[in-house]
Amino acid sequence: MDRDITYKEYVIKGDRRYAETHEWIKIIEGKRARIGISDYAQKKLKSVVYVEPVETPKELKKGELITTVESIKAVGEIYAPVDCVVIAYNSKLDEDPGVINTDPYGEGWIVEVEVKDPKDIEGLLTAMQYVEEVLKKEE
Repeated sequence: MDRDITYKEYVIKGDRRYAETHEWIKIIEGKRARIGISDYAQKKLKSVVYVEPVETPKELKKGELITTVESIKAVGEIYAPVDCVVIAYNSKLDEDPGVINTDPYGEGWIVEVEVKDPKDIEGLLTAMQYVEEVLKKEE
């Protein structure tokens, strides 16, 4: 298990993989995984006020739009980091979308998916690669 990384004021969890578009994915069990957005992404959005609910099941190819997240500052698009089927939407976000800001790696997950091929996750960025290849370029 990789260690967590703190880069500037951002925490990047080491126990998951990242897409260049700032989504994280973490296997829960077997082919089941959760997807959310990184601490960096939630801080850039600022206060999240709405998450478009996701219909289930929803089959997605890597790079396809899962949903949108609205904040007081902008609208963010959340993309599938791998081929998957959305099997659950975090309905807690309907009541309190701000949980994405307070706990982006825990209670602020957005969808639960069944990954088509778990090996595809290995092709995503590790926490260190995410910091080096994405965050350092954006700052």
